[in-house]
Amino acid sequence: MKRLEVVLLLLAIAVVVQGNGRGDGYCHHKRGPTPRPHTVTITDHLTLFLDKDAVIVGSQDASHWPMVQPLPSYGQGIDLPGPRHCSLINGYNLTDIVITGDNGSIDGQGSVWWEWFHSHTLNYSRPHLLELVSSSDIVISNLTFLNPPAWSIHPVYSSNVEIQNIKIHCSSAASDTNGIVPDSCSNFCIQDCSISVGHDAIAVKSGWDKYGISFNRPSSNIHINNVHLQTSLGSALAFGSEMSGGISDVQVEQLYIHDSFTAIEFKTTRGRGGYIEDIIVSDVEMENVHEAFQITGHCGAHPDDQYDPDALPVIKQITIKDVVGTNISIAGTLSGIDHGPFTAICLANISLSVTSGASNSWICSNVSGFSESVVPQPCSDLTSNSSLSCFSLENFNALVDFQ
Repeated sequence: MKRLEVVLLLLAIAVVVQGNGRGDGYCHHKRGPTPRPHTVTITDHLTLFLDKDAVIVGSQDASHWPMVQPLPSYGQGIDLPGPRHCSLINGYNLTDIVITGDNGSIDGQGSVWWEWFHSHTLNYSRPHLLELVSSSDIVISNLTFLNPPAWSIHPVYSSNVEIQNIKIHCSSAASDTNGIVPDSCSNFCIQDCSISVGHDAIAVKSGWDKYGISFNRPSSNIHINNVHLQTSLGSALAFGSEMSGGISDVQVEQLYIHDSFTAIEFKTTRGRGGYIEDIIVSDVEMENVHEAFQITGHCGAHPDDQYDPDALPVIKQITIKDVVGTNISIAGTLSGIDHGPFTAICLANISLSVTSGASNSWICSNVSGFSESVVPQPCSDLTSNSSLSCFSLENFNALVDFQ
């Protein structure tokens, strides 16, 4: 077995070329291969390719992970105030990045970090396996990511990103280990991936409280297609809770979720600001899930006490359709914010086999919306005849007013 042991944990990969004309960022848009030189020096730009059975291994000695400053849209690390540990593979301000292979592996050996997190003995926030900052034209494909100290793949402030045929796995006991995290990114595709982690399998984010509001870089134009997700403690597909820069224009289809705590979650809290809107999730199969849907305005901590409690997040125009679920404990908990209700929550063609009984299957407050062909019957908040704007249940690209 080829085994590359990495102790010094800075690896930046970049190839600077002319733009290739990509713009929509959706999974159906295919990019042709970019020629790469056959011979390079260590100082040139190059593609990272991991052969079959090749493994990049992260050190379990925290002193081998250099320190970097917090991201400006967060103001601190994900775990603690102050600086954070640099990711195993990372880059800044890069163009045309290819990280691929023949199913080689990147193993963060994160168990020691999980132990420090549980015992509250971390000195700084945990590192990720792969983080690319302020970069564009990124392809990550045909690799396996194992045991991240925190998150596995974290593109941030980046655009034109394609993540395809990726496997991510870590122990169910690994707290707050997210899989793929598009963070203040645009034109983003996740396709044909399998993810099993301790917290959120896919989490779309855009900054934290006043830092995200001030940085003002939304996540938008994201397409997720044909993914298999499992999480023991978090959500298979999550939006937030750090979403202060805004999240919009997201399409998710062919979603397979099993043995998970929550299937699909939109989460935020008072003081976040920002918005989550124009989201469509369709063609979903779920099995052995505690809660199918959660939309909550009461989730997530604040980085400091300087947040504005009057900065209310906006959640609206969320459509979930064509869903089949078996062995589901609770259909959904939809809980908006006082004086800041979530609106245009639209459900259609949903059939859930719920074990809690129909009368206890939905819990709603401070939400409004529309439903059609949903079993078990949702809350009256989603069956009203009031005028609201929803995505068309027949056409993803059209809006319709239900009267």
